[in-house]
Amino acid sequence: MAGQKPGDGLQRIDRDAPIFVISVAAHLAGMHPQTLRTYDRMGLVSPRRARGRGRRYSPRDVAKLRLVQRLSKDEGVNLEGIRRILQMQEQIDELREEVETLQEELDHARDQAVPSDPGVRFFTVGEDGVRIARWRQERRLRKRPPELPG
Repeated sequence: MAGQKPGDGLQRIDRDAPIFVISVAAHLAGMHPQTLRTYDRMGLVSPRRARGRGRRYSPRDVAKLRLVQRLSKDEGVNLEGIRRILQMQEQIDELREEVETLQEELDHARDQAVPSDPGVRFFTVGEDGVRIARWRQERRLRKRPPELPG
């Protein structure tokens, strides 16, 4: 079709959609299905359950399994260490989302605020620490023409 780019008809894959059965997820992660069951029991990677109670792994779960594999095999981290790393990563992700939400709220508040006092200050927190921002209303003063001698 003229004017279309490759992939235009494709939808983005939802990284949280439970689409892989255990055998496919195990193959994609380079593990045995029994290892995935063990990790599920331990709470390292907990897939969703289908109606028949079968495990369904998302692309995000498979990525997490690959991380577990790399940490265990390549880095020598034990399973308890991996559990802590995954917990901290989840906390970091949650905090990033919270910061993003707060930044959006702050931006909205700034857009809506019309200070009556030009000295109104906003305190903002960024990655570089706390900043104080003052509203600056620019006023242009017109010079009065000199009075004519009379």
